[in-house]
Amino acid sequence: MIVNSLSLCYRNKLILAPMVRVGTLPMRLLALDYGADIVYCEELIDLKMLQCKRVVNEALSTVDFVAPDDRVVFRTCEREQNRVVFQMGTSDAERALAVARLVENDVAGIDVNMGCPKEYSTKGGMGAALLSDPDRIEKILSTLVKGTRRPVTCKIRILPSLEDTLNLVKRIERTGIAAIAVHGRKREERPQHPVSCDVIRAIADALSIPVIANGGSHDHIQQYLDIEDFRQATAASSVMVARAAMWNPSIFLKEGLRPLEEVMQKYIRYAVQYDNHYTNTKYCLCQMLREQLESPQGRLLHAAQSSQEICEAFGLGAFYEETTQQLDARRARLLARTPEEAEEPAEDASGVIKMAVRFDRRAYPPQITPKMCLLEWCRREKLAQPVYETVQRPLDRLFCSVVTVAEQKYQSTLWDKSKKLAEQAAAIVCLRSQGLPEGRLGEESPSLHKRKREAPDQDPGSPRAQEPALCGELCKKPFVDLANGEETPLEGR
Repeated sequence: MIVNSLSLCYRNKLILAPMVRVGTLPMRLLALDYGADIVYCEELIDLKMLQCKRVVNEALSTVDFVAPDDRVVFRTCEREQNRVVFQMGTSDAERALAVARLVENDVAGIDVNMGCPKEYSTKGGMGAALLSDPDRIEKILSTLVKGTRRPVTCKIRILPSLEDTLNLVKRIERTGIAAIAVHGRKREERPQHPVSCDVIRAIADALSIPVIANGGSHDHIQQYLDIEDFRQATAASSVMVARAAMWNPSIFLKEGLRPLEEVMQKYIRYAVQYDNHYTNTKYCLCQMLREQLESPQGRLLHAAQSSQEICEAFGLGAFYEETTQQLDARRARLLARTPEEAEEPAEDASGVIKMAVRFDRRAYPPQITPKMCLLEWCRREKLAQPVYETVQRPLDRLFCSVVTVAEQKYQSTLWDKSKKLAEQAAAIVCLRSQGLPEGRLGEESPSLHKRKREAPDQDPGSPRAQEPALCGELCKKPFVDLANGEETPLEGR
């Protein structure tokens, strides 16, 4: 997904503010539906992003940035590609640039958080901690402006004195950024403190770049018309809305607020369609319900422990079933049509049979894996147990495994995120090369289930015969770290 290089315009815009745990994809899409012009993602820390791998998720039609533990840190889609701004938490110019280059093809703008007063941000020298280090601010922003193809912005809080604030924003403007968002409160102030509209106005008068006013939810913004009143009070180019949008994203709608029940149902639909983690969905819905959390529906939401239970609490059980079935079918079709799945086995010069395949847990029933199927087949054929040899590539820390069965080696040419996934892929290559079932959903593999009840050549009443054939029973070979050549015994699961 490549965004065109045209600059994002920050003048006369309604903007969804960056909010931790709130500004994920479902909320951003909902805000766009209701009239927001620009949407910011939640602050994402540079160190965390630099561990991520960019993955095109064809099943969801998204681009995902996935952590080593397979958690999706940032997810975006084509619908928002020209209007989403990626906000990072950083205290280092080079790391900031590395993150910007990682995401710049999938977002419309890059923003640096320089206003968050919370400890999780400031303790690493990020967020509002940067306000006391103008040299660092200048270096970060200048590096980003020169090094990325996207417009760069930052979001700050005001300083104790107006003079210091104006000196800082003028220095920031000279870095070449496209706009600056100003939360009209000091670092130590909280929402109950009045927002300083006069300071934002002074900043807007002093700068030539667009100034985005933020911080008006508590005192000023209760409905759509209030957004324009706040803009006029601050003389800002645009307005960024945080908590008022979190409570009801239809705040951006010219026609007025929509009923909360309607808004929440629409949010849930996006959450299910884009496979949002249920804990994040639940958190955002709780912010919308607020004083209604003790209502019958609120109690159902509080008790929900899955996306399905959340849907059922809001009368969307049928929608959940239909959507998840469609997603599962789409994933199955993609697996069936990809070149990796269709590729024929090929033996290389070293005698290793290779295919480009990956193991997708979602394509297999619970408790059934290709490794289990391969082990069962070897036992049935009275062959030695499969032996797995796994290496890790130091450059990207990905894994590749070779399995030996009957003195023949099998390997996937695709490197995986974990040792377990790499071994499963190697097992798939062996099974497909032999035309054997691998345990996928819809396959018939009665012998595998029989193995769980009774093992051939054993007394059914013996203790050993009562144990299931588990992957942990496979022969173990040392795991090799390619960086230093050291062998480390690891469980081959």
